[in-house]
Amino acid sequence: MRGAPVVLGIESSCDETGAGLVRNGRLLGHAVASSMDEHARFGGVVPEIAARAHVHSFNPVVRGALEEAGLGMSDIGAVAVTTGPGLSGALQVGLAGAKSLAYALDVPLYGVHHLAGHVAADTLAHGPLPEPCVVLIVSGGHTSLLLVRDLVRDPIVHLGDTLDDAAGECFDKVARVFGLPYPGGPAVDRAAREGDARAVSFPRPLTGPRDDPYAFSFSGLKTAAARWAERHRGQVLPVADGAASLQEAVADVLTRKAVAACTANGVGTLVVVGGVAANSRVRSLAEERCATAGIALRVPPLRLCTDNGAMIAAIGDLLVRAGAQPAPLDVSIDPSAPLEYAALQPVARAPVTVS
Repeated sequence: MRGAPVVLGIESSCDETGAGLVRNGRLLGHAVASSMDEHARFGGVVPEIAARAHVHSFNPVVRGALEEAGLGMSDIGAVAVTTGPGLSGALQVGLAGAKSLAYALDVPLYGVHHLAGHVAADTLAHGPLPEPCVVLIVSGGHTSLLLVRDLVRDPIVHLGDTLDDAAGECFDKVARVFGLPYPGGPAVDRAAREGDARAVSFPRPLTGPRDDPYAFSFSGLKTAAARWAERHRGQVLPVADGAASLQEAVADVLTRKAVAACTANGVGTLVVVGGVAANSRVRSLAEERCATAGIALRVPPLRLCTDNGAMIAAIGDLLVRAGAQPAPLDVSIDPSAPLEYAALQPVARAPVTVS
């Protein structure tokens, strides 16, 4: 095929197995298989179950993405795969599969950072990112404010990160206390539709004048919600009001800090990505505050907010077009990799022997 190659992206960092195909910034097809239902009865992701689900789902999602795109294996010109952060066993499954495909097809392999993939997901819907832009990443395990220039060439600047629980983690843990199902984020969002966001005065952590302006902390909010629920022991818990008030507190903190970061850094575009970017109140409050501040807001469509292979293919496509070096043959994983660059291509270290 002429022009830039078709890039296959593989995502397997947690409980979703994803494959996507991107060429020249355009999404051609993608497929996702989730093992979420298998984890629901445990109230959270079980790493061993996730890894086994990836083994079973890898081939079907790759075939599904190819079928949606109307392409065959021979059309793939490069493979990109998440090498971190994430669950070790889950990452290993995705990397092993990606290595096998790249070797069999004799095409280059690129290791990429999962969170950079979330940032790149927005480009599939809205085109290239403005340089610079402020990015708010909100997911089950990560909450960060970033200053992004060239996503695949420049280092990513962290303006602020969560000091404890991430926003999505707060939703999951409080949902369990409220008796809502896993995953907690969507459950809280649904319950909140029938509630009053002003019913409970939950705290807004780290929003005082002496606090770090861009750091996040949701542990105290989680505890406050649990204490509120405890005070209703023996009574009917007004779940809808609690969910609406919790959601409002999270959305308030996230959007307040994000808009302030844009203003302080003279940046005219805010990009909100990650699983919690699918939350209805986070999206609507971000729209309101960005409109008031004269800031352009970009949020990917819902299907690209949660983990998927399309976002990994998007980063791979950008790396290929930027002339980045492919991964070495012994590329490995880094389950706790910090987000510094979009490419993440760690090399496995030889074991240390003691004589």
